[in-house]
This record gives sequence, C-alpha cells and structure tokens, in this order.
Amino acid sequence: MAAARTRRTREGDVIPLREATRTWFAISLQTFGGPAGQIAVMQNKLVDEKRWIGQQRFLHALNYCMLLPGPEAQQLAIYVGWLLNGSLGGLIAGILFVLPGVISLLVLSALYVGAGSTAVVSGLFAGLAPAVIAIVVQAVQRVGKRALHHPVLVAMAVVSFVALTVFHVPFPAVVLAAGVLGWVVGTRVPAFTASKGHGADDDGPAPLISDDALHHDAPSTARGLKILLLGLVLWFTPVAVAAAVFSRDSVYVDQGLFFSGAAVVTFGGAYAVLSYVAHQAVNVFGWLKAGEMVRGLALAETTPGPLIMVVQFVAFVGAYRNPGLLDPWVAAVVASLLVTWVTFVPCFLFIFLGAPYVERLRSNQHLTAALTGITAAVVGVIANLAVFFALHNLFERSRTLTWGPASLDVPVLSSWDPVAFAITAVAVALIFGRKWSTLRTLGVCAVLGLASTLVT
Repeated sequence: MAAARTRRTREGDVIPLREATRTWFAISLQTFGGPAGQIAVMQNKLVDEKRWIGQQRFLHALNYCMLLPGPEAQQLAIYVGWLLNGSLGGLIAGILFVLPGVISLLVLSALYVGAGSTAVVSGLFAGLAPAVIAIVVQAVQRVGKRALHHPVLVAMAVVSFVALTVFHVPFPAVVLAAGVLGWVVGTRVPAFTASKGHGADDDGPAPLISDDALHHDAPSTARGLKILLLGLVLWFTPVAVAAAVFSRDSVYVDQGLFFSGAAVVTFGGAYAVLSYVAHQAVNVFGWLKAGEMVRGLALAETTPGPLIMVVQFVAFVGAYRNPGLLDPWVAAVVASLLVTWVTFVPCFLFIFLGAPYVERLRSNQHLTAALTGITAAVVGVIANLAVFFALHNLFERSRTLTWGPASLDVPVLSSWDPVAFAITAVAVALIFGRKWSTLRTLGVCAVLGLASTLVT
C-alpha cells in the first residue's frame, strides 16, 4: 500500500510539488511562538495529519537540525521539503517558511523608525519589552526541563551562565567547549545522552516516507563540492557587491560580515545567540541602544517565522542611522534584506550539503553526545539573555562591579521602573499561571503599556 502511495509526478517527488507548496505556505502562516511551536505545527501537519513522513524520520531530521547553527525549525522545513520534493522542494519550503516574517518585520521596523518617538509606539513597547522578559524565562524553563536530565548537564548550564555573565567569555567559545565536553562525557557516561522518547507513530496509514526508507539523493564528493561552491558564492556575493559599491567601511559590509559570522555560531536557536548579537550591535558597532534590542525581539515575537529574524530589525535601524550616501529609508531596506540573505542562505547550504550523509547516519552517538552538551550550555546562554533584558528594561541605570578578571553588571535599585515590573508580573502570571500563548500575552501587555503611557 505504501509503495502505491509513493507514485511521483516529477522525478524525486514523493507528492505533487503544487500540493507541497500549498501546504508549506499554510504552515508558514502558523509559525508563531518560537521553534517549539513551529516544530509542533510541522509535526501536526506533516506527520500526524497528512502522513507524509514517519515520526522517527521526522525526529532524525530534527536532531540533525538542532546540531546545526541557525534556526532549527526552518532547517527542518528545508530538510523535509528536500525529502518530499528534492532540492526544489527544500528551496520552496525554506523560503516560504521565512517569507511572511520577513515582510511583516520589514513593515514593523519601518513603523518603529518612523513613529518610534510617538506616545502610541512608545506605549506599545513599554508593554512589549517587559513581556519579553517573561517569554525568555519561559524558554529557560522549557529548554532546561528537556535538556538537564543529568547532573553533569546541570553543571554545564551553570558554568555556561557564569562564563558569559561574569567572565564575558565569547559566545562561540562557550558553544564549542560545550560540544567538545558533551562528546567526551557522552562516550564514557551512557546516561548522559539519554532523553525522553517522543512516541511512535499513531495508528493510521503508513507514511509516504517511512522510517527505514533510504532517500534517492545519495551523497558524493562531486555533489558536495558543487553545492559548497554554489552556496558560498550565493552567500557572499551580495556582501562583495556592497563592498564594491559602498566601500569596505560601510555599514552594509560591516553588517553583512558580522551576521554572516553570527549565522554559523547560532547554536540553540535565536535566544542562545541574542546576548552575543546584542552586545556587539550595542557596545561594539553602535547600531542600537541597549533598550532597543529587546524592542526588536518583541517585534520579532509578534511575527511568524524564526525568532532570529530580529537581526533584520537590527540591520534596519542601524543602517537608517548610518546610511552613508543613500537615503536613510533606502539604506534601511537594503541593509535589512542583505542581513536577511546572509542569515538564511547558510541554512540551505547546511541542509543540502549534509542531509544526504545524515540520511545514512541514522544513529550516531558522537553527534548525539555533542548535541546534548550544546543544548545544556544553551540553557545557561538563555538565562544570560534573561538577565541582560531584565537589567536594561526593569531599571533605568546599572553599574559594573569588578573583581580581577570577573565583572558583573548590576542594577541601580533606586532606578527601578514600577510600570515595567508590574507588566512583567502580569506576563509571568499569564504565561506560567494561565498558560497563555506568547502572541496572546504580548497583545495584553502591549495594551497595558499603551494604557500606562496615555494615562501618564
């Protein structure tokens, strides 16, 4: 029966490409709530409802995507699209997954820059920013509950947090060390990589792509070199063009190179890398003010697609304020699209290059151990982000305490913001107490922030 269902309308297609495209577009409009919600949408649509892919095959793809830098949910969409319809299917799935978010955040960024000083916009952000603190705390709780199932993992999370918060160890170094340590410990402690199962397939028709079927696109050196070369050319050509047109010292080249680098160290999703991006964008390049990073994250939370889309907001605001020879609005749009390009093109490269090999490595303990270590460190990284956001949004001022190589930013308690504290408390109650969705919570907090601004 399964064999009869796998008749293809185009070579390499498991289902008609037009049907797959409609489904990916429908999924793209439901991808709110971060990677957990996005993965849940694909699980429901592709595994449970349509039975296009088996449960274990879906999870195998997800495990590989979680090991990669970048937004794992979008990479999972590319991977499954490739399984269903080859390279064209992967391109369509990946592009549609981010397209609604790109358009939405471009519009919201323009509204922020154009009306950011008005009472209405200021009021909305007065509510959104504190709400994001509760959302990040929820991310710590969710990831920690799933990842920290062994004492060594708890210790790794704590060490990662201290390394980032107190000793200011570079984020990529923390991720690399966690991956190496995870690999070392995993080879010696079997329980280190143990995790809760996700369940077997529900009763129903056999999936079109079963858990044990091999994909037709076999790996080869020639194929890998061709994809690598093409991917690198596509990835860096826009940055090279920007350097030729605007000079190497332009904001476009700075942003293109920085976010190209960030794209290959964003292990663990957007939350894990945002403290690194926030520090560089605010303190090194001066593209944003400290409080604006959390506002960009609040905007990204309200749009569909990967949360790492917040880099589009950073680029928009930074280029608007440093446009060079271009009109500020043109500069902002150009920078926004350039940064979006260099952020997401690597996702396609990683999947198209590695997926054929991963399909033939269904169970690799070394990869699993490294992923386990990285995931534990991510808990500490996200906790660091929560501290950063709380410090800059609940208090007006902060100061730095230094002890030799260690230093810690602490708030000036007298500068606390009672409205921000109150809205954060409401967000915590709604998310943890009432179990409200992210989008619904943000909506309520935005209204509260607007009301507080208009009243005062």
